Amino acid sequence: MEPLVILVLALSIVVGLTLGLLGGGGSILMVPLLTYVAGMDAKEAITTSLFVVGVTSLASLPPHARARHVRWVPGLVFAAASMSGAFLGGLASAAIPATVLMVAFAIIMLASARNMIRGRKKAAGAEAKGRSVLLYIPVGLVTGLVTGLVGAGGGFLIVPALVLLAGLQMKHAVGTSLLVIALNSASGLLGHLNSTAVNWPLTLLITAAAIIGSLLGARLASKVPEQRLRRGFGYFVLAMGVFVLAQELPHPAGAILAAAMALLTLAWVLCTKIPTLSAICPWRNARAAQ
Repeated sequence: MEPLVILVLALSIVVGLTLGLLGGGGSILMVPLLTYVAGMDAKEAITTSLFVVGVTSLASLPPHARARHVRWVPGLVFAAASMSGAFLGGLASAAIPATVLMVAFAIIMLASARNMIRGRKKAAGAEAKGRSVLLYIPVGLVTGLVTGLVGAGGGFLIVPALVLLAGLQMKHAVGTSLLVIALNSASGLLGHLNSTAVNWPLTLLITAAAIIGSLLGARLASKVPEQRLRRGFGYFVLAMGVFVLAQELPHPAGAILAAAMALLTLAWVLCTKIPTLSAICPWRNARAAQ
């Protein structure tokens, strides 16, 4: 086996670990991996990612289901809406410039990351009751469009949506997200297969490696505290959003924006974690004055 293939398979295990642990993020890593390391063109990378992430999510779902971390009714309603969007996105992907898609993708990621890091105003551990499942339909459609257009399973959107809109605990949002991602990816894949060829032997090897990682991640998910898992996911999505902007925006605007976002994030973390600095943080003072 060639060294490059071995490297791709090793990194695929890491992608699967992320997916099993966080319920998302797999596609955000898989598409760059397939493009920059495996050498696939963008269309093939997106199509391959949909297959790998979809099958990997399905394989990592049973451990979460056995732990009762899957909320089936919200998940299936969300998936029904998002599958329609994913199929349409897959068909329409050739008509929209990739840069436009990825910049919008990154902006949504940054907004989701902010909400995940800040958390919900409700007390931790309490799930919201009486939320209408109709709330999931428009959010599911948008998530599905993103899935079909740019090859992302949507976990970076689905998990925050289930936590912030549905009021699910993080562990339940992670498990439910895997159900939605599997169905989303299948729908988006059907749209892409009409116009894109796939290297199936390599794809199946990558999928097997990612499944190994996802099963390890699913085991770890129940051992990590909910608040740390939520915030860790938020910081992960924030970093990926900054990276995507840095890659897609013209030089040097992308690099400058990435550096500015990194500095703002560092200042935010320092003001949150170090009590002696909180008094001089402008956003904290503005909030206190309201």
